[in-house]
Amino acid sequence: MNVYWFSFLFSVGFIVVVLDLVRRRKLKEQYSLLWLLVGLGLLVTSSNTVVLEWMAALLRIQYAPAVLFLLGIIFCFVLILHLTVVTSRLSDRVLRLAQEVALLKAELAQRGRTASPESAEGSLPSGGGAQRLCGPEVPASEGKEGRR
Repeated sequence: MNVYWFSFLFSVGFIVVVLDLVRRRKLKEQYSLLWLLVGLGLLVTSSNTVVLEWMAALLRIQYAPAVLFLLGIIFCFVLILHLTVVTSRLSDRVLRLAQEVALLKAELAQRGRTASPESAEGSLPSGGGAQRLCGPEVPASEGKEGRR
């Protein structure tokens, strides 16, 4: 089996796997479009050797199937960069949410200290809802050891 057949069969299998992941809702549609385009691009370049050899001649690459590997490496770098940007954005969102939760916990603790027990019961959900949502209150004197 030569490299062209291997890449052709790989691209067909790749497209089938992507479609199956979308069908089982393991991959969102917004990302599946990117992966389907990659699979189709690989399918076109592996099935049409003229395009691949033209790209190899343009890039002055002696072994035309090496263009497939070059394109794959370039795609991996672009994908890693994209995932790093997404991870950074999500990290910022998690930090912001953690800060908001801390502020809400402090506000609930402040309300609990200043209000009488009768008025505090009316403002909090029944069954200790603040405890359920925010977790158990840890006294400041316990520090990190008390949270474990």
